[in-house]
Amino acid sequence: MALSGQCFRIYKIDSNTWIIYHKKNKLTIKQLSKNQYEFDCDQTDWNTIWLDYFDLGIDYSKIKRLILTSNDVYLKKAVKFGSGLRILRQDLFEAIICFIISQNNNISRITKIVRSLCNPYFPDISDLYKYSITDWQALGVGYRSIYLYEIVQKIYIGQFDLEKLKQMSCSNAIAYLKTLKGIGNKVANCIALFGLHHINAFPRDVWINRIIEKHYNGNFPFDLYDGFLGIVQQYMFYYERNNSVNSTDIRIDA
Repeated sequence: MALSGQCFRIYKIDSNTWIIYHKKNKLTIKQLSKNQYEFDCDQTDWNTIWLDYFDLGIDYSKIKRLILTSNDVYLKKAVKFGSGLRILRQDLFEAIICFIISQNNNISRITKIVRSLCNPYFPDISDLYKYSITDWQALGVGYRSIYLYEIVQKIYIGQFDLEKLKQMSCSNAIAYLKTLKGIGNKVANCIALFGLHHINAFPRDVWINRIIEKHYNGNFPFDLYDGFLGIVQQYMFYYERNNSVNSTDIRIDA
């Protein structure tokens, strides 16, 4: 999940240790063996915070079984390669900010910018409301600074309603997000998938479009995977990223 392009708040400390930040919570994960991990949280925090964050309440085995029994050769390879992938339940406001930063950017640079923004936790809306366009530019977000500034202002004063957004269907949420200057179809789908957990949202960047052209002759069977297209997208992106000769610094294009 740390390498799937869905989250920029997971940091690798050494060959078997990761730190994850979610809202005002921090979790260290150590891999002890192939199938054994150590988490530095108590049972209460695991049950109330991390169980939901890792989306452990959804049975992904049914989805994988449907794919693995299909005739989709490419996707079967992708599922086997990324079998443990899940759609993280990230904070909505954080997802909006992060995926605006992600436009026409690469994963390592996005992660660096987001890390500079956090100290170490993601700022509250009341903190970012104080940011000027110059403050955003100082973080290295470039042309995105005006988008970030205006969107934060609109959210803070209630002109763009996050609570209203949370109650919307996937298609309506995407349409509402696209009313914000700086959010196009791809970013809106990313926010819907990773910030609202609409697992049928299907972000399309240059990587996904290449996969569809190369392995599906431009005709991806969307109907076959309707209801969980976002999970399918993650299998595709993760597999392609890790099997590409140019995978060291994957670009995320709007």
